[in-house]
Amino acid sequence: MTRTTPPRPVDVAALFPELAAHSTTATRLHPRPGRPTVADSSVGGPLLWPAHEAWPVCDDGEAHYVFRLRTPASVHRDRAILATDEVTDDQRAQLSPPGFSEPHHLVDRPIPMVPVAQLHRRDVPDFVGPDGTDVMQVLWCPLDHPELGHNPRVRLYWRRADDVTEPLAAAPEPPVVSASYLPTPCVLHPERIREYQYGGLLPEDLDARIRDWEDEDEDTYQTDLSLAPGWKVGGFANWSLTDPHPVDCAECGTPMTLLFTADSSEWYGTDGSWRPVEDLPGASARPTEVTIGRGYALYVFRCPTSFDHPPATAMQ
Repeated sequence: MTRTTPPRPVDVAALFPELAAHSTTATRLHPRPGRPTVADSSVGGPLLWPAHEAWPVCDDGEAHYVFRLRTPASVHRDRAILATDEVTDDQRAQLSPPGFSEPHHLVDRPIPMVPVAQLHRRDVPDFVGPDGTDVMQVLWCPLDHPELGHNPRVRLYWRRADDVTEPLAAAPEPPVVSASYLPTPCVLHPERIREYQYGGLLPEDLDARIRDWEDEDEDTYQTDLSLAPGWKVGGFANWSLTDPHPVDCAECGTPMTLLFTADSSEWYGTDGSWRPVEDLPGASARPTEVTIGRGYALYVFRCPTSFDHPPATAMQ
């Protein structure tokens, strides 16, 4: 089933034509639980990974911030039980006890990274990658990294699908994870939309006139009209948690551009205006089960100078 963003309550570009110079496209990925294969674009699904290529691991060990640790199997079990219409007493007894944690010393060993997203160029209009590649793969360490603002460490890989003639049968599984960073396997329903720059980064006069208009209208530029929530490729970052700050490449100092967004929610509130028309009232706004911080988004930036330069992240 496709997913379609409802028309915006107000055509903000008609009210403020100058916004055309501060707009770009983004692809809302619309992940929904399913059974993706290595040949599919997905969130949390299996990756088209060469069997001969070493799987990335995080060996930061004691540098991880450790709170509650779970095995991937227990996370998936609990989610499957809680997704049933009516939880039986026997099922409830199988749930992990509140506050339960696996032994903390398990993080001292190398932690295999977990698949976050696999995106095929054919599926994602805003796909960006090196010439000759048609697959982007996003992985992260499923534990908090204090030096990264208590976010997971992200790694990006690009490849050509036809080059993977012997794919890895199954990815190695980390011994423990933070449940917040283990995505539920989801199929994607990509949709291209247009976004407008975060208000605080617009020219001062334009931002001021938009704020004056908001005082007289119930719709808000930031929440309803400019930046879509949810998992996306491209678009603009929403700096609603902190003031906007530069994100420069650690390798060469070049200002970086937004590549990918992993979000805690697909829309705001129970009846958010960004909820696709195909998702009925009562549908979960958290299909991936990923939580960034206290319900924020993780923005992944790339260096426009070289795809080989490391990505940067910001939680907002």
